[in-house]
Amino acid sequence: MNTTVTIFDLIFFVILIIFLIPYMQRYFTTSKRLSVIKKLEESRGSRVITLIHRQETMSLLGFPITRYIDIEDSEQLLRAIRLTPDDMPIDLVLHTPGGLVLASEQIACALKRHPGKVSILIPHYAMSGGTLIALAADEIIMDEDAVLGPVDPQLGSAQFGSYPAVSILKALEEPNPNRSDETLILGDMAKKAINQVYETVYNLVKDQMPEEKAKELARTLSEGRWTHDYPINTEKATELGLPVKTGLPKEVYKLMELYPQAGQRRPSVEFVPTPYTPPATKPQRRKED
Repeated sequence: MNTTVTIFDLIFFVILIIFLIPYMQRYFTTSKRLSVIKKLEESRGSRVITLIHRQETMSLLGFPITRYIDIEDSEQLLRAIRLTPDDMPIDLVLHTPGGLVLASEQIACALKRHPGKVSILIPHYAMSGGTLIALAADEIIMDEDAVLGPVDPQLGSAQFGSYPAVSILKALEEPNPNRSDETLILGDMAKKAINQVYETVYNLVKDQMPEEKAKELARTLSEGRWTHDYPINTEKATELGLPVKTGLPKEVYKLMELYPQAGQRRPSVEFVPTPYTPPATKPQRRKED
């Protein structure tokens, strides 16, 4: 019996290992995530759900995948909420640039209907549709440097890009007899989109604050007062009347470390990943007279 290992056998074995390594890494990272989630659930007595969007590496080629809130997210999140007992609190760890209004609204309404306490935990940012989801919570726990954002609708296409709905309406106010039918239709859609988002925000917050305050908040977030990437920090969110507080559980930061960004040739930020304490000062000797 010939048991000689050929060079082709070695090459095949090496290629097999190369393809298996990413799957093994993914498996161990997923196990670590579930372990941290379980610890967070035990410490807070809640069901922990994550909605975390980052650019993660695809296969071995390193192509970044842009992540945002979509219908698949809403399907999975609604299922998690349905599986949660009515009297059990829900903690949603939220890290997202935003996404589809439809999917965000579905998630927000489902959280709003949950009888138990709902907390949104934001370690870095929850912009646009993420903010819409956060408005459904009984409390929003943010890192001191985390931010929310406006929820004014953006209209457009992948081919020509997106524009703020309020800017489209502003442009239509300028006299121009040569406008196309498509531009006028886009303006009509922009007006409807702003009204729809206003009503959604108002319905989400009207039970948390006086009616006039709820209407003012809905106008502020939906009318395009700021640019779409305007950062609403904890101080501004509190000023707007949102139930914001700081003091994220340490498990949330550990969890975020297990959602790495896409691989890069050279890291943009580097530091020694350990907490530092001020060095102990040596007591000064008393000078003799």
